[in-house]
Amino acid sequence: MLEIRHLTKVYDDGTVALKDVSFTVEDGEFLIIIGLSGSGKSTLLRCINRLVDPTEGDVIWNGVNLTELEGEELRKARREMGMIFQHFNLVKRSSVFKNVIAGRLGFMPTWRSLLGRFNDADRKKALTALHRLGIADQAQKRADELSGGQQQRVGIARALMQDPKMILADEPVASLDPVLAHNILEYLEMLNQEDNLTIVCSLHYLDLVQRYSTRVLGLRDGEIVYEGSREDIRAMADEEFKDIYGEEAQRITGSVSGDLEEFEIGGLA
Repeated sequence: MLEIRHLTKVYDDGTVALKDVSFTVEDGEFLIIIGLSGSGKSTLLRCINRLVDPTEGDVIWNGVNLTELEGEELRKARREMGMIFQHFNLVKRSSVFKNVIAGRLGFMPTWRSLLGRFNDADRKKALTALHRLGIADQAQKRADELSGGQQQRVGIARALMQDPKMILADEPVASLDPVLAHNILEYLEMLNQEDNLTIVCSLHYLDLVQRYSTRVLGLRDGEIVYEGSREDIRAMADEEFKDIYGEEAQRITGSVSGDLEEFEIGGLA
């Protein structure tokens, strides 16, 4: 279980990204965090795995306070948290296979990691991950030869190499079209259901939230302003919607899937 207790993050320039944020995530949940750009979603995810150090508060992961860990203890704790990035964070000139197997570097002695010497078990594991994500046939291509959706699947396969218990996905479909966005979230849903992987994912679009989440948090200006299930999102009142997205936001009822909704901010979907 993940417990976030009174988490606050103030950057060096004085920007307050998170203000006294507290919530829990049960094992096996698919939690989606919604909110405008700048609401604190990315900072929150990065505070969870200590890519960003919180100013105050605690991150408790399976009973261990990650904010108190340093060095090797922190590295070991991070192994249980796979990270998926909006812009994929791949080594573009390296092959798909090399990008995926790099997810095992944290498990190797330093000298082996520097030489890139992976054992047969790691190679087999990388191929299995590629098969699960449907891109085994792309293994020897350069990463920059793949489409955006395929590159994100490489990112997911790389995260799986850590044998994670939780995946943190920071706007994983923000740069993808709607069809590919559903495709990526279907893979995350598969891992959530088949492997009981906890997923904590930040998203913009409410139709995706309604389809894939088991629970939803809404952030605005670094504070939690909404918490509910996907059913609650479907029934969200206009005032609740504006609490998250502001008075300038408008809801648009789409016709693709009946009652699914998107949102528009300042005229841009």
